[in-house]
Amino acid sequence: MPHSNGDVAWQKVELDLSRLDADGLRGPADGKVAVSYEFAIPNRAECRAEVTAIDPTVEFMAGSPGRIGATRQQCLCIGSTHQKNYADVIRALADLSYIERIIECHFE
Repeated sequence: MPHSNGDVAWQKVELDLSRLDADGLRGPADGKVAVSYEFAIPNRAECRAEVTAIDPTVEFMAGSPGRIGATRQQCLCIGSTHQKNYADVIRALADLSYIERIIECHFE
């Protein structure tokens, strides 16, 4: 996966994808886990539809700020790396102009 410092879309992604295997999992062979990530989008049906078309793992949590700090006008989104072509999916999300950052979700 290309990950250029000059690439504006990849600069939005604050996940260490280098630690993930081809299935989007990380950890020891006997304890691999998926990585959840979060981002905020405008709380509008057309934005939710566009995100779902790119990443079917995303769950929408309007009203919750998450660690990303979604505002009242935004919707918190949580996705998972455990999917085919996870890096391409994350890149496509980062290409959306209304997504400012994608960070790891820790569910704390």
